[in-house]
Amino acid sequence: MTIERAPAEVYAYVSDPNNLPKWASGLSGAVKVRFVERNPYGVLDHYVKANSGPEVYMPMRVFPNGEGAEVLLTVFRQPGVTEEKFVDDTQWVRRDLEALKALLEK
Repeated sequence: MTIERAPAEVYAYVSDPNNLPKWASGLSGAVKVRFVERNPYGVLDHYVKANSGPEVYMPMRVFPNGEGAEVLLTVFRQPGVTEEKFVDDTQWVRRDLEALKALLEK
């Protein structure tokens, strides 16, 4: 998803845990989120752990696209998750990324 802001600005915003509740509805509630260390490469991989269940790895990147930034988040289908639930999860992530885009392009 292309965001019309500089990649460094997008990375700084997304990597700040205080901003997560503003756009990442999938991470609200009783979950723990652990990001990889800040880095100059746009890598925002993170691990999400709900109260029950395993920790889930979520690869995420911010990279340049013209004068804007692309945000890429990979959602892996977890063992035991139905196709319907997986589709719901990916649509939820898309809505969160669209919320991020709208927020940063105000």
